[in-house]
Amino acid sequence: MRSRVKTLICALGAISSLLAAATHAADLKIGAMYPFSGGLALLGDESFRGVELAVDERNAAGGINGSKIVLVKADAVDANQAVGEARRLTSVVNVTAIFGSYSSAVSSAATQVTELAGVPYFELGAVSDNITARGFKYLFRSNATARNFADRSVEAVVKVIAPALNVDPKTLKVAIIAEDGPYGTLVSGYQKEGAKKAGLNVVEVLPYSAKSVDLSSLILRLKGADADVVLQTSYQNDSILFFRQSAQAGYKPKAVIGAGGGYSLSDTAKSLGAQIEGAYDVDFPQVSINPKGAPGLDAFASAYKKKFGSEPRSGHSLVNYVGAKAFLDVLASARSTDKDKIREAVLAYRKATGTTAAGWGFQFADNGQNQLATTNLMQWQQGKLVTVYPADVAIAKPITTR
Repeated sequence: MRSRVKTLICALGAISSLLAAATHAADLKIGAMYPFSGGLALLGDESFRGVELAVDERNAAGGINGSKIVLVKADAVDANQAVGEARRLTSVVNVTAIFGSYSSAVSSAATQVTELAGVPYFELGAVSDNITARGFKYLFRSNATARNFADRSVEAVVKVIAPALNVDPKTLKVAIIAEDGPYGTLVSGYQKEGAKKAGLNVVEVLPYSAKSVDLSSLILRLKGADADVVLQTSYQNDSILFFRQSAQAGYKPKAVIGAGGGYSLSDTAKSLGAQIEGAYDVDFPQVSINPKGAPGLDAFASAYKKKFGSEPRSGHSLVNYVGAKAFLDVLASARSTDKDKIREAVLAYRKATGTTAAGWGFQFADNGQNQLATTNLMQWQQGKLVTVYPADVAIAKPITTR
């Protein structure tokens, strides 16, 4: 009798182990590649928070076709690290797909690995247009691109800044400054192109290193050219440096328009205080948009505060959340981890503009780019970044303080 009981207990133990193994095998592993350390860590982490919220929400609703989603983090601060981490995720961890990555340099490098491995890469934040111009089949991007940023900033000079100053936009002296990496080079190049088409008077185009600790000579060039409007494409540290050294040099342009990066971070505003008042920012949608055109925005903001104990630090978490939700829907509709079935599901995915928490819609071109992603124009007003353009998502009117 005892031997039978012992045998039964062993059998039950074996069954329990098999069930546990089956449950573990059912987990859907997805990589999350962001710069979690180094100079871009804050923006990388803020982006990842959006993915976390989307995954939490999906798991609470039963996961993907019954499988729990497990995020596998990968820290990639540059292209070399991105290649190594992409290889680890695809060949060692064997993830089904990868979310990433905020940085265009990281995305460009990592996706070369994932494409060869046949692992779908879902880009949620990197803006370089070149990323989706390489003919890759398993790379898909939910967010707007560098050209969108540039076009909106030039549009802002013509349709927002000039009217606010009550002048003809062609009389304004415009300067374009940018960090000299892929991000800044692309956006500033498109800005120069767009400004020429709009007939704007560009008096300076100046690149600089994002790691620079002194922008005084650049600022003196701008001051000497009497630039009325400065378009800056930058990260956090160089954004702060520009404002501080401009104040020291007594240079106060009539308007400054940042292109994402450091301009949208609440930590940048805290560092600069009153110096950032009135500065504009072209970026992904922020939480400060009209909720009528962004259903689910309030729920996102509430979930963010509950999980992280604060308001979102920038719109990067919001757009990563919206993009991740879309791609999780795609994985569910594909009902398979096969790369070609996932591609079919992506290209078939549709959402109308104004039906997501960022106000975006979804419709993917054959190159994997979401054609309905947009950028907005925000302005720092009394310590808050508020949306001022376009009118359908604006919650405030632009102010002139500079």
